[in-house]
Amino acid sequence: MRVIIVGGGILGTAHALEAIRRGHEVVHLEREPEARGATVRNFGLVWVSGRTEAELDAALRARELWEELGSLIPGIGFRPAGSLTLLRTPGEVAVAEEAAHRADAAARGFAMLDADQVRALNPALRGTFLGALHCSTDAAVESRQALPAIRDHLRGTGRYSFLPGAEARAVQGQAVRDDHGRVHGGDLVIVCAGAAHTGLVREIAGDLPVRRVRLQMMQTAPLGEPLTTAIADGDSMRYYPGFAGRMLDELVRDQAQDPTAETHRMQLLCVQRLHGGLTIGDTHEYTEPFAFDVSEDPYAYLTRLVEELLGRSLPPVVRRWAGVYSQCTDPGELVCRATPAAGIVVVTGPGGRGMTLAPAVAERTADLVGL
Repeated sequence: MRVIIVGGGILGTAHALEAIRRGHEVVHLEREPEARGATVRNFGLVWVSGRTEAELDAALRARELWEELGSLIPGIGFRPAGSLTLLRTPGEVAVAEEAAHRADAAARGFAMLDADQVRALNPALRGTFLGALHCSTDAAVESRQALPAIRDHLRGTGRYSFLPGAEARAVQGQAVRDDHGRVHGGDLVIVCAGAAHTGLVREIAGDLPVRRVRLQMMQTAPLGEPLTTAIADGDSMRYYPGFAGRMLDELVRDQAQDPTAETHRMQLLCVQRLHGGLTIGDTHEYTEPFAFDVSEDPYAYLTRLVEELLGRSLPPVVRRWAGVYSQCTDPGELVCRATPAAGIVVVTGPGGRGMTLAPAVAERTADLVGL
């Protein structure tokens, strides 16, 4: 088959990869010279630990696929680093212990560690905490390197064409017309337009059950020592639905967040890039219109928090940014898939799970459409 894919982010690229893997030809359109959306404005985390029971199989399958891709395409920068959710209060310890004793804890790679065990596993953590929930299945990739590396690999098959600077303007049958007036015909069109819910997506699929979410993040200069795992704080358990339960209900009732964290709906996630710097975030904003500028309070809060956990000053912050991602509002679905006509599929709304789940989402789409 000849598959036309609209959208050069991680979802579109994962669908291209899956189509090529199954023996098909792909023409891949991206309106920018290079993807600039949520795909490159994230942590690069393959995050299993906080997924719901319904999401777990998909997350574990995606983790398996990412590891395979990392072996096949070293430029992705895959590393099975695991994560530590650092716990600073007895209430947070209770939530983590409840999660560590669930039936699926072994599948997630959960283990409770005391403070000394945390420091043995990740010596850069010399600050203040009671212990951590270790998740050995969590991993990381280099979000700014992954897409070019995957595309280079796909070009080597001779069955892949990437067309940057080509905005899809219309879908007619199984053909896409771009803003250069070119028509790209095929047997199947897959539209993965990210957080662009209007324009072409609305025209072909109507109003979908999705919303947009804005975040703020930052990047430091090299730390000067290895941070051997990704880290999260106890507030992250408030945002990841896999931690829901009686102990989390008690934590939310009895332990208020820091006012800045509460105002900006914050959690701490932090991962070290291959160049040694730390990617740190993030905030959550759900009500549009979003601001066009960034707020300084969240960055100051995150800096203080990471310094408390590391027990040292952070290197200088070299980049700050905001991003917007698409989130499916149907709680029973990993993504929003729509089939507005035969041979046309729209896939969007992975939420903050796009980098984690993209390979498994693409595999599932390919199964559903018979690729």
